[in-house]
Amino acid sequence: MRASSTLDEIRRAAAPHGLNLVAATPVARYDATVKEVSRASALDRDARSIVVIGNGGGALWASLKSHAARNPGWWNRENPLDDFTREVVERDIAAPIRASGARCTTVYPFMSNGPTLSFIELGKVAGIAGPSILGVTVHPLYGPWIAFRAALLLDEELDEPGIAKGFDPCPQCTARTCIPACPAGAVSLESGWDIPKCLTHRVEVEPDCTPRCHARAGCVLGPEHRYPDDELAYHQMRALRSMRPYYEAHIKPTRQT
Repeated sequence: MRASSTLDEIRRAAAPHGLNLVAATPVARYDATVKEVSRASALDRDARSIVVIGNGGGALWASLKSHAARNPGWWNRENPLDDFTREVVERDIAAPIRASGARCTTVYPFMSNGPTLSFIELGKVAGIAGPSILGVTVHPLYGPWIAFRAALLLDEELDEPGIAKGFDPCPQCTARTCIPACPAGAVSLESGWDIPKCLTHRVEVEPDCTPRCHARAGCVLGPEHRYPDDELAYHQMRALRSMRPYYEAHIKPTRQT
């Protein structure tokens, strides 16, 4: 398969599931930006390029809801969105690539049992998203309403960055409505996202941010692509679940001394 046809096939297979952001970068370009532990060559020494797969807006969530409706009990899983992502990527994207005789190693941002990639750096290099002061990456069209879902390490040379290559909007933004939107005052232009302040507010004043991250919702980019309310609540619940242990171990003790 030609490089362009490979990406075309990946996009064609991903799009029906709401995985509408696909871009590619050579392994060497990405590896040069990260520490050795996060290099793609450490996961697959024969890989020559990385295809990044993400979602923008609520299409992936809509696809998940349709899938869950056809599969009773899906919402009872510990990680219904991650499981759905893995099923789609492995079945509809990676399997056809491998069937063609090409090498394909899949990597997910929710992997926690071994080495993985730095998806934030990968997203920047591949032009999927740029940095922001919110603690999340942003896209020219979808704003902060994006997420990285998977990466494919392939043994062919691909180099087709997305439209966010070099995108860095916050320094030039004049509205900065995200800053006053945060009830914890955890966002600033000078220092970006204040993690301890955010976590403290989320854990100690939980109901205030349960429905959504107010700063993220206050971003001027892509408001029409904001996730549906039930998806926002899902992500906020899961974020809080991971924040609590860190708060208890690292922040609460210092507040009590």
